[in-house]
Amino acid sequence: MKRIPKHIGIIPDGNRRWARQNGLRKEEGYAYGLEPGLKLLRAARNYGIQELTYYGFTVDNCKRPKEQVSAFSDACVSAVRMLKQEAAELHVIGNTGSACFPAELLPYTKNRRNPERQKETLSVNFLVNYGWEWDMKNGWASSQIPRIDLVIRWGGMCRLSGFLPLQTVYSDFYIVKELWPDFQESQFAEALKWYQKQDVTLGG
Repeated sequence: MKRIPKHIGIIPDGNRRWARQNGLRKEEGYAYGLEPGLKLLRAARNYGIQELTYYGFTVDNCKRPKEQVSAFSDACVSAVRMLKQEAAELHVIGNTGSACFPAELLPYTKNRRNPERQKETLSVNFLVNYGWEWDMKNGWASSQIPRIDLVIRWGGMCRLSGFLPLQTVYSDFYIVKELWPDFQESQFAEALKWYQKQDVTLGG
């Protein structure tokens, strides 16, 4: 591929729908989204992607039943632990002042970007208890995250759901109809092929 996006945003949607389709309780679906996140990271590294941003959960998601809130919170903690083993530069961004923010992830919110990071070290941002209004009211707390070239959303929904409005102003947006736990590397490859055909002008 001639043009590889430097930074890709990932919206891993469809965990609850996948759980229902497979005879599970809604909250059980989140655990099945962990391995896909790891597979995607490794695929991105192989393609030479420099940065990934995963949408963990939002401030609004915390309005769901407590069983689901506990499940996706635990899944985010497990995801960060898994990603940490991948020699990635890891940053967690979100409303730490809320009870919904997992205390185990507080140390990762203090990480600062390393300007001398080697190219082979993938930078990974993880949005946990994130909200666009919280971001804006806190002087764009996500400002350390650079512009996103491509957003990929699993689950078939055609919306950003408040995902980093500042960084996605000029992002191309690709929809995968399959649910996130059914992730296949071929879906990621198709998104990158699609990106090759887009006319990236950044408003020029």
